[in-house]
Amino acid sequence: MKAVRFHGAKDIRVEQVAEPTDTLAHDDVLIAPIITGICGTDLHEYIAGPIVTPAEPHVYTGATNPQILGHEFSARVLKVGDAVSDVSAGDRISIQPLVAPRNDYYGKRGLYHLSPDLGCVGLSWAWGGMGEKAVIKDYNAQPVPDGITDEQAAMIEPAAVALYGVDRGGVTAGSTVLVSGAGPIGALTVLSAHAAGASTIIVSEPNPNRRRIIKDIAPYAHVVDPRGGDLDQIIGDLTEEGVGVDVALECVGLEASLNACVNAVRRQGRVVQVGLHMKPASIDAMLWALKDITVEATWCYPTQIWPRIARMVAAGNFPIEKVITARIAAEDVVEKGFEALLDPAGEHLKIMVTT
Repeated sequence: MKAVRFHGAKDIRVEQVAEPTDTLAHDDVLIAPIITGICGTDLHEYIAGPIVTPAEPHVYTGATNPQILGHEFSARVLKVGDAVSDVSAGDRISIQPLVAPRNDYYGKRGLYHLSPDLGCVGLSWAWGGMGEKAVIKDYNAQPVPDGITDEQAAMIEPAAVALYGVDRGGVTAGSTVLVSGAGPIGALTVLSAHAAGASTIIVSEPNPNRRRIIKDIAPYAHVVDPRGGDLDQIIGDLTEEGVGVDVALECVGLEASLNACVNAVRRQGRVVQVGLHMKPASIDAMLWALKDITVEATWCYPTQIWPRIARMVAAGNFPIEKVITARIAAEDVVEKGFEALLDPAGEHLKIMVTT
């Protein structure tokens, strides 16, 4: 079968590989991926990997490179193991890609995303969404209602990252919010905050194309170029008595962005770290103390969030598909996918791939 495989930095190939066997473990599900998103994690692997993809066999899954990519995807069920009861052949599903023990300290508490042995379909698992077939575990197969499209089903995974950040920030009806960064996760965070009831959403983004896109996706947001020097003034103008926002969500993973969020939030407000930092950040700890703020960090998402997002999407108040800016074939994944997303002009947010 055809598959997109990661071999190393700047080395992603479309190759023919052996199909998964029809002989399934009792909790296995054989699937045919439909459409897959390219994630920021995939981009990091392409630029400087292996980072998450294991160079040596993964401690829990046994996977190693070359790795079939793709962890944001929808699929159709082809066959199930004899103990699988939640899905059946022919069902459409959204893949919850985290693979983790069910009986370690965190698994016993339902905190699967925190297991030190965590693996991920499409990153540290034998199969991924950018192949014509794959095998996953039964808990990875999340049924979706008929009212959700294949693209929306594929977008639930990145939406889970964003919504978890909004949850951790305690965003609620009437909240004032700053979202720093309007990349794919930042854009989904804006949509999440709006769905949660935020009354004022300010977006800080230096890239003009991303500012244009987020204005189209979320016309209710106040979009600011932080290089203009007026972010503090705009936050002052848009918040009660100019005290700052209730919640600031850092979606870039850069020191300057984190510190801007600390500056923007009111005293006893919350800063949520949603973006992943690739190197240590210098912070003003005294300012954190002076403002008496809460700083929340997030890692992935609780896997139980899937049905909630599906309901939100089906109800029409979480239009996650708006973040998609291009759809390409697997054969074009490097030039029209990875390289396009790395273009400094930044004309795309989310590119979807079909195999």
